[in-house]
Amino acid sequence: MIKSRITFKQLEAFSFVVDTGTFRAAATALGTTQPNISSRISALEAALDVTLLYRDAGSVRLTTKGAELLERTRDILRAGEALLEVAGRQELIEERLRLGVTELVACTWLQPFLRLLRRDYPNLQVELEVDLSRRIEERLREGQLDLALQNGPFAYQATGERMLSGETYVWVSNQEIAKGLVGGNSVARFFERAVLTHARHTAAGRALHVLATERGYDLGKIVHSSALSACLLMVSEGMGTALLPMSLVKDELDKGRLKTLDADWIAPPLEFFARFNADRAPRFVEKASEIAASIRPAVTKDN
Repeated sequence: MIKSRITFKQLEAFSFVVDTGTFRAAATALGTTQPNISSRISALEAALDVTLLYRDAGSVRLTTKGAELLERTRDILRAGEALLEVAGRQELIEERLRLGVTELVACTWLQPFLRLLRRDYPNLQVELEVDLSRRIEERLREGQLDLALQNGPFAYQATGERMLSGETYVWVSNQEIAKGLVGGNSVARFFERAVLTHARHTAAGRALHVLATERGYDLGKIVHSSALSACLLMVSEGMGTALLPMSLVKDELDKGRLKTLDADWIAPPLEFFARFNADRAPRFVEKASEIAASIRPAVTKDN
């Protein structure tokens, strides 16, 4: 009989060491020490009478038996979560959710998401990272994040992915600049002063560069910023026109501080997704992605 020889903490340590690649990283992710992780793995190997991992300098590798037992380990951990869910005792899930979001998400719908997440998992600890989408993607691929709420396109195909509602772009300026704009609806009139927008490597930034090159606009007028909040402040202060997501500028438009501008070109909409590694994620990560989808449901052709 197993009794107390094998524990969830041991199984969790085994899973995290594999996912993060080192004992140190697993300890950080689980909020404990490296010796504790090592002790749990050793106890699990002793209880099972198998070697689960090869310990190399600075890294670990699964043994053949370890690879076979890893999937069973994940099944047991998910089954434990499912048991608590059926019993309605999600408050007993005292885990960490390493969440990566883009600045746009943080500025718009992150708070409603976190409120619903806390309602369903009151003792879940959220560790938040706000960064550029490409950096969030790197962290997710490396196993340093559990869930990413981010916009595409992506270089890495996550095994778990839910499409969320997208974000449309809009041209804006403050009221004073808007009154002085002439020249119909051509984007060319915006290039008489600074044009503020996303970071250079983003889809919108690249698309704007292509447009300016094709039409012969002054590329030096484009001012890129990795901080959308800074762009919003600069356009409000009259530094130029801006190409920004509608949800970011909506409040300023409603208050009359900014004005939308007619234009003969607009950047393609941002496509947002809730992404995670389904092959190794706990159940609460998938549930969190469902919460995100409930707040930002994808718009389909049938809608």
